[in-house]
Amino acid sequence: MPFPFSAIVGQDEMKRALLISAVDPRIGGVMVFGDRGTGKSTAARALSALLPPMLAVAGCRYNCAPDEADRCPDQCQSRKTAKVPVPFVDLPLGATEDRVLGALDLERALGRGEKAFEPGLLAKAHRGYLYIDEINLLEDHLVDLLLDVAASGENLVEREGLSVRHPARFVLIGSGNPEEGELRPQLLDRFGLSVEVKTPQDIEQRIEIMRRCDALEREPAKFAADWAEADAKIVRRLAKGKKALPGVAMPETTLTDAATLCMAVGADGLRGELTLMRAARAYAALEGAKSAERKHLRAVAPMALRHRLRRDVLDETGSTVRIDRALTELFG
Repeated sequence: MPFPFSAIVGQDEMKRALLISAVDPRIGGVMVFGDRGTGKSTAARALSALLPPMLAVAGCRYNCAPDEADRCPDQCQSRKTAKVPVPFVDLPLGATEDRVLGALDLERALGRGEKAFEPGLLAKAHRGYLYIDEINLLEDHLVDLLLDVAASGENLVEREGLSVRHPARFVLIGSGNPEEGELRPQLLDRFGLSVEVKTPQDIEQRIEIMRRCDALEREPAKFAADWAEADAKIVRRLAKGKKALPGVAMPETTLTDAATLCMAVGADGLRGELTLMRAARAYAALEGAKSAERKHLRAVAPMALRHRLRRDVLDETGSTVRIDRALTELFG
């Protein structure tokens, strides 16, 4: 039984980043780096239980939306639609290329002599989430595949006489321990938000974590029931946020603040500004605000920018400290 999202103690920035990505998937996913045993994978998997169902073509193996059925390799014949759970797919570190991309369906090939495509994990994750634990240990050739698909939003498979193209748009969530190796810059740049989690240093928090984990192990059904209403509130909050997002205003002053901050910290490229804008708007929608203001921008700035800063040989302070310092100098 998954640990309830609302029962996770502390780690507020990680939870905020995951909820923001759920409100606006265009932000580009979440990278969570931190110590072992700090709830990274627990929070990511708990998020999947909070996602409201989505509308898809009934029976489609690719989770096609009704308006994209004509692009489906299966040539969806059904005109029926159904509410289905948002996909949440785990990509194992040892997954083969065929398992990730899809390959020839051997059962149909050997049994009936037909060439047919068996969708892979990327097809199953379409319009949902692809989660990779210990992503910094992922093999380089799989990283290259993910980069290609993340950039194009499509997966193209050409092998064994098959040529299949299908949509593959998903929110990428990765977690890892920096002690076990750094993430390739090209892949890290594809994540919209980056979060650092640390072992709690507050004694009361550590005791409460033990209490809740013990309660889950002893009486899982009762523990889930105790937190069901708190999780239901988050579900309603997410649904309201997604519905309100298109109507949230982005004032010129907030855009100016975003550009000024990115220039001040030396963020590479323009993805920083775009991510700041989208994340601030999504956070405002989540908070029930009608426009994205400076307070929303400040709340998301570290997670949107910390992985986009150039290394400064004259400044050995961490990226989070540099961002906080710039926020104070610019906005008080």
